[in-house]
Amino acid sequence: MAKVEVEKTLIIFKPDSVQRGLVGEILSRFEKVGLKIVATKMLAPDHEQYYKHYEEIGSLKTRAGDKIFDITLQMMSVGPVIAMVLEGVEAVSLVRKLVGTTEPKSAAPGTIRGDFSHMSYEYADGTAKGIPNLIHASGDKKEAEQEIAHWFANSEVYDYEALNEKFTR
Repeated sequence: MAKVEVEKTLIIFKPDSVQRGLVGEILSRFEKVGLKIVATKMLAPDHEQYYKHYEEIGSLKTRAGDKIFDITLQMMSVGPVIAMVLEGVEAVSLVRKLVGTTEPKSAAPGTIRGDFSHMSYEYADGTAKGIPNLIHASGDKKEAEQEIAHWFANSEVYDYEALNEKFTR
């Protein structure tokens, strides 16, 4: 049986969540389930930082092609983002469950994307737009480790005990 671990995972509040004023409401969902914020910052990444995130770590260009990659980078460049590291028991899979599927139209009600966005792949493709799906969440533990190292220096990730940990760990 695999050992269940306390993990760290990266989330990025995309420009659409920042500009719509949804960051607090979305963040509260993570905090309410017992995830702890261990790093956070607002920034306007350049092309190089996004390239490393989406292609060198996430292989988006390799998987989906130049068009999707370029549209994604264009969409991410319309405003600042908030990068954050969350920590908790099986944090990577928990965050993925809370966020919902990548396509908002298919995301279940009760998930972040299911409750706050609705665009379909078909509409995005037909209008040559990126999908405003509010938030990025690391796909697996290895990806989370690479993404956290890309977005944060070790000195920016904090280790502290939260009061709720006796109930959530």
